[in-house]
Amino acid sequence: MSAERDAVVVTASRYPHGYASIRSLADCGLHTIAAVADESLSVTTSRYCDESVLVPAPSDLPAYKDSLLGLAARPDVRTIIPHRPHDTYLLSKFADEFDRHVDVVVPDLERLRDVHDRKHLTEAAARADVAIPDTQLLGEVTDWSGDRIIKSRYNLLTDEYLEDMAFEDSGIAKSVVHIPAGETPDIDALVEKMGHEPIVQEYIDGEEYLFGALYDHGEPLGTFQHKQLRGDSYTGSGGVYRESVAIPELEETGRAILDELEWHGLACIEYVEDAETGEFNIVEINPRMWQSLACATCAGADFPAWYWYTATDRSGLISPSYETGVSTHYLYGELEHLVSIAREESPFVERPSLPRRAAKILRSCYNDPGFDYLHLDDPRPIARQIRSELKSTVISRLS
Repeated sequence: MSAERDAVVVTASRYPHGYASIRSLADCGLHTIAAVADESLSVTTSRYCDESVLVPAPSDLPAYKDSLLGLAARPDVRTIIPHRPHDTYLLSKFADEFDRHVDVVVPDLERLRDVHDRKHLTEAAARADVAIPDTQLLGEVTDWSGDRIIKSRYNLLTDEYLEDMAFEDSGIAKSVVHIPAGETPDIDALVEKMGHEPIVQEYIDGEEYLFGALYDHGEPLGTFQHKQLRGDSYTGSGGVYRESVAIPELEETGRAILDELEWHGLACIEYVEDAETGEFNIVEINPRMWQSLACATCAGADFPAWYWYTATDRSGLISPSYETGVSTHYLYGELEHLVSIAREESPFVERPSLPRRAAKILRSCYNDPGFDYLHLDDPRPIARQIRSELKSTVISRLS
């Protein structure tokens, strides 16, 4: 494709990784296009966002796919960078249609299934000889003597994985249920709630880490690690305060599973370091940009630029290094963390004191003033987010 095609589509949402990509790509001199389902999103106000285009929400998957294909067909667009859970699936499933217009870096459907299907991922981890929590289908479990977590078998529910599901019904099952030792769950109710037979994993207590990577047909082009210092829930989940690290054992296990999969494209692997054994256990793999991307780009692991270089056959320009000790905050996520303390309950994780945790967050923001959205050279995104969240809060209280 012509080198003059310098526009990049970023599928942005309310999460901050789309904004991190927009900033990075603009610094490369590229024309940035934010594909958004809501024109009021913060990223659309950024000085680094050259253009925003309204697309349907991924919940209407056929319309969302057609909108992305329409953007791909524009004569100035060279690539699409996947940020939403549905993106890589669409770019892979309809590769013949997208490849006519753009260059993308995504795995084929067979490899994609190996990470979307957590049972398949367990089998791949065994072949790669890397640690993963003991995983069974819900109906296979006969021993409930240990602490367990029940969650969706699939990262994304689609017709590709579930026979009774139509393409237009694709969705995401986010429910995670904690089952303490000795308690037997209502299996039928859980299957009905999740829309399929979920998996059961042993609960592993420990610190959470992320391993990010970009691969080109089985060859690693660049990797990154961060330690999660705080999640959007006090029980864990997506990182909202993180610090870049470089741990040889984590690098080894991250590469081992992706090498086994002969991976191609982006990969975000979530890990728990077992507090007893020190082993890094795979929690899941997401084949796209991740929520905490800003921590990587601020540390010098410029995945959006690396993706652009790979899509344009210039991966030799990638300098796969980054600085450790760099931390960033997602401020709205920090607020969600405090809300989780007030509203959530877990049999595994002790609920912290709300005032003490709030004070801890304020201290960390003062001591480590790195933020996903808050930038002095681009103040409008954070201002828009504050206004939008305040408006949403007022409306919800009045309704």
